[in-house]
Amino acid sequence: MIAAHAIAVTRGGQRVLDGIDLTVSPGTLTALAGPNGAGKSTLLGVLAGLTTPDGGSVTLDGAAIVAMARAERARRIAWLEQGARAAWGLSVREIAALGRLPHGDAGAGAISAALAACGLEDFAARRIDTLSGGEARRAMLARVLATEAEVLLLDEPTADLDPAQGFALMRVLRAEAAKGRTVLVVLHDLDLASRFADRIVLLADGRIAADGLPGAVMTPEAAGRVFGVRIGSDDLPRVLP
Repeated sequence: MIAAHAIAVTRGGQRVLDGIDLTVSPGTLTALAGPNGAGKSTLLGVLAGLTTPDGGSVTLDGAAIVAMARAERARRIAWLEQGARAAWGLSVREIAALGRLPHGDAGAGAISAALAACGLEDFAARRIDTLSGGEARRAMLARVLATEAEVLLLDEPTADLDPAQGFALMRVLRAEAAKGRTVLVVLHDLDLASRFADRIVLLADGRIAADGLPGAVMTPEAAGRVFGVRIGSDDLPRVLP
């Protein structure tokens, strides 16, 4: 279980996160949603141990992550950054193998399992720079899965994917949660969040505006309050006056 306690982050004199308390349990897929600038990516970075908060702390199974050795933290918490891509023409298998670096082993079984989970067995020898955007995104996800981390933090992994690719990627994450992993994913696609998440946490102005089951959180009132849109009778979002 990963938990944030009273997290506060200030940048350029502006409070980006303001007293965030959030606990995410194993075996669940939690979607983190909210408008641009709400603090979603910053919160994910804090949970990953990559951003030092100005206040508060993060614990993993009760232990402070700041007290963990970097290698241990990298083995237990896997992070997929927004717009993740490879800078070199590595093969898909080589990309997935990067997930074994924190373990210092070849991890052939873990790599093969990650490629299979992402439907990339037939692409293992392909250079990542020859793949489509969706295929390359799945290769980056395979790297995360190969880590065999208990916590998966993913920042907008479905961005720029077509609907079929987005659904496929979310099914992979849903399956990983079913295996007992803790999955927290930043999503702008509220339909995907509602379809696949066990829980949705809405951020607005650096604070948690709503937290609960998708049906309870994604209401017209919440949409108006957080996103500034109204769900009309024709189910189309309308910008509030």
